[in-house]
Amino acid sequence: METESVDKVESFYIAIILYKSSSDKPDYQPLYQESFVMIKATSLQSAKEKAIKHGKNENVSYTNENGETITWSLQQVVDVNSVLYDDFDSSEDGVDLYARHFRNYEAYQSFEPLLSKEQFAD
Repeated sequence: METESVDKVESFYIAIILYKSSSDKPDYQPLYQESFVMIKATSLQSAKEKAIKHGKNENVSYTNENGETITWSLQQVVDVNSVLYDDFDSSEDGVDLYARHFRNYEAYQSFEPLLSKEQFAD
């Protein structure tokens, strides 16, 4: 009996990965990072698994200029979804990859430091 080999085609996915910083400094205020990562996978399930692995591989600790230990760790994989357009053309100035929708702009503005021009450091 002959078995047929089927090569699965890889597609691009976008993963939204949330990281959290912590420190040994008693009054440290955590900082969060939302990262958009492009993942190549043969299925949505495979992309989700790769997103988790990528997030865990980004865990890091270091000593800042004040001698405090800062640790960044995976908080959560928020979403993994297919890119909007999988055919990238390098001659284009921009390509839509991901879109999400929300209703409460004030809530979005309250946590998005770039909208409030907030300055922060580790």
